[in-house]
Amino acid sequence: MGARVTRVFRNYNLENRVHRELSKDKPRAAPRHSVKLPPTASSPQEVDSLNQNNAPLLDHLRSVYVESRDPAPAAAEVSKDVTAGREQRRLLKFSVPASPLGLVELTDVPIGKLTIAEALKAVGSHQHQPQTWSPEKIAQEYSLDLKETKALLDFFVPFKVEIIPPKTKNTKQIKAS
Repeated sequence: MGARVTRVFRNYNLENRVHRELSKDKPRAAPRHSVKLPPTASSPQEVDSLNQNNAPLLDHLRSVYVESRDPAPAAAEVSKDVTAGREQRRLLKFSVPASPLGLVELTDVPIGKLTIAEALKAVGSHQHQPQTWSPEKIAQEYSLDLKETKALLDFFVPFKVEIIPPKTKNTKQIKAS
């Protein structure tokens, strides 16, 4: 209901208001700021002095000799460093089958890194058997830094599933299939 009322007032005498706005004089543009140009070379002597070649400078330029060499040895060292970085990889200890998930099958990871599956396996095994799977053994097994392994075990907690039994026998319960 309110939209109809506002539409009536908005459209009231619309054509006359449009003609009144269009018939108004356009505002004048602000005056432009005057620009001071640098003085130009007005005398022919100045123009000639700019176009002349300076003999001592040309002699110095002719005496300059530039010798360049191919930077191939430096490029070879960089490529060796890149390939050396790729060689520091380790094979996976544990992986999830990638085909049902639509992921690329990983075969190796850089040293000092874990996949999600390996991290879950390491943290889970540490939770179930902390004496067997100590931070030192996990760091050695997965080629990790000991400090980072301790931080991983302190701050990375996998999900815990707890099944709470019903208080009474009459309570409805979802049964495993």
